[in-house]
Amino acid sequence: MQKFTTVDLLRDTKTVTMAADRHPVAITQHRKPRYVLMTYDEFEAMKSRGDPRRVYTVGEAPQELIDMIIPELDRLIAEGEDANG
Repeated sequence: MQKFTTVDLLRDTKTVTMAADRHPVAITQHRKPRYVLMTYDEFEAMKSRGDPRRVYTVGEAPQELIDMIIPELDRLIAEGEDANG
């Protein structure tokens, strides 16, 4: 990802926005990435893909997820019991 400073953005907005027309660019502040500048169309496309993560309550978790989690929880509990004597 191409990077520009906040000073670059203030001094040469045209160059920074032209770069953002091709692909998202990082805007840095105090040498750390702080912002991302992208076209509105890219932003809308990103929003429409959504966040695939999901939170479940105990009663609604799919069985395949439960089957993966329970053995690991049992292992961690056993390790904790062994460490405590």
